[in-house]
Amino acid sequence: MIGMMGWFTVGLLLVQERAYDWGWGMHPMWGVWGIGMMLIMLLFWGLIIVAVVLGIRWLVSQGKESRSDSALEILRQRYARGEINKEEFEAKKRDLI
Repeated sequence: MIGMMGWFTVGLLLVQERAYDWGWGMHPMWGVWGIGMMLIMLLFWGLIIVAVVLGIRWLVSQGKESRSDSALEILRQRYARGEINKEEFEAKKRDLI
């Protein structure tokens, strides 16, 4: 049985046309497919990095309140409605700022 397996293995080796003889010129990563795979890999990792950065920026911005100066906004509204004149508006604005 073992002898038969040995002859079978030798027979398989002899049947092959040639041994594994790829040189650098025949390496599959040097062709168009290799360049395409490299570009797709760079695009993939670029998208992953951009998504992580945008996600972190979004999470950081969620903790901050939108800080609008509500007192100045109320003052502007009162001036627009005509409740106060320009001199009062400018004086109160200087006080607030």
